[in-house]
Order: sequence, then structure tokens, then C-alpha cells
Amino acid sequence: MMLRDFDHGWPESGPFRGAESALHRDAVPDFDPKDKSLGGHRERLRSRFLDRGADALPDYELLELILFAASPRGDVKPAAKRLIAEFGSLGNVLAASPADLLRTEGIGPAAAAAIKAAAAAGVRLTRQEASGRPVLNNYRKVVGFCRAAMGREPVEQFRVLYLDKRNRMIDDEIVQRGTVDHTPVYPREVAHGALNRGATAVLLVHNHPSGNPAPSEADIRMTNSLKDALAPIGVVVLDHLIVSAEGDTSFRSLGLL
Repeated sequence: MMLRDFDHGWPESGPFRGAESALHRDAVPDFDPKDKSLGGHRERLRSRFLDRGADALPDYELLELILFAASPRGDVKPAAKRLIAEFGSLGNVLAASPADLLRTEGIGPAAAAAIKAAAAAGVRLTRQEASGRPVLNNYRKVVGFCRAAMGREPVEQFRVLYLDKRNRMIDDEIVQRGTVDHTPVYPREVAHGALNRGATAVLLVHNHPSGNPAPSEADIRMTNSLKDALAPIGVVVLDHLIVSAEGDTSFRSLGLL
């Protein structure tokens, strides 16, 4: 049986550059038009999803639905199961970098792009749900957005949610990226972002790649420094969230703000 890759060409630049390999080319069995089983499987899977929702499908079948977009024909179930096995969960697959996805047997640029597009759509949905209402009245939606956006990131990121006088989100911005356990944050960058947006409050967020969302002494010192730096320009630090794949912590709820 002939084997083929998901994709039809490899980009010359960007995160998918240089990804072609014999391993990828040997990933997906070619489609035999006389074999009705693969087409029937796809239709049954789509129908079950549309009729009964995502809860009716295990994680690898949800991943199959995503991979259908990258491979209009062929059996993608082995690749979906391989991804779950290699990354440990559907969430980890969606959070994986394009480079890491491309190192997986059977995954080329089209498949990696389909996976990352699905992940990005999920983050945008959570952001929209977190916007438009005062964050204190919509707190779990805000936390859900932050965890979706950065909870599984492999290095620390520091994000600022800029709020208006009613504590509604105006904008959000990643102001720094760091290492696996440290992110340098400069108060002037946060102050500049708040002034440019007319924000009267900010919600600080960073992630702990270790999985433990408990604040460190360095986290507490940094938060107090930002609070002191922003007070003279009339900007309040409403809260500082620490998020991870395993949970989240609020400085406000701990009495640290």
C-alpha cells in the first residue's frame, strides 16, 4: 500500500520551515477509493460529534476531527493516537509548539497548523467570554482565559490585563517572556501600557511551568514593586493571578493584595 504525508509542500519560512523528513512522508496510508471503510468512519465520527457533542468522543477522536482538515483522505487515527501518547493528553497536544508537533511521526505543516488553529480558536473564545463585564463579576471566565492562554506554556510569561474604570478588560498584553522559573518584569513597561490605554487598573498574570501555582517570595516582592510604581499614576493593581496546567492562585484571595 502506498504511503503519503498529510501535506502538499513545505514552507520556506516561519515556524514550520525545514520540517520535511522521510518520517513525515511515511505517515498516512493513501486512500483507496474502493475502500469505503475510511469514508464511513469519518462520516460516523462527524455525525456522532454533531448529534451528541464532544462528550461522546474520546480525546483521540476529537483530534481526528481536527486532523481531517489537514488530510482530506487517509486514516488519521494512528497519528491522533500517537500524538496523545507522546504528549500525554489532548490539552498538551494543543499547547505543544509547532516544532514539537512536527517532530511527531505523521505530522507535517498542514496537520500542525490545524492543531494550532484549533487551540487558538479556543483561546479566543475564552477571551471573548472574559471581556465586556467587570472582572470581579466574571472572575472564573477571566481565570479560564488566562489558563487557556498560558497555563501550559513551557516558559514563564508575564501578561497584563488592562482594565477601565468599571474594571472591564480593555486589552491584554504579554509584556515579558522568561525561563522555566523566572520572568523579569519592568514596572515602566506596565505603566507605559496602562497610560497608553487609559487604564485605571490592571490585573497581573503569570504562569508557573512547574505546575505549582503557589506564589514565591520573588513573586510577592515583584507584585509589591509594581503596586508601588503604578500608584503615583493612579493605576490600581486589582489582583495578581498565577496559573498553571494544574490550577491557579489569586493574590487577592490570599490576602496578599
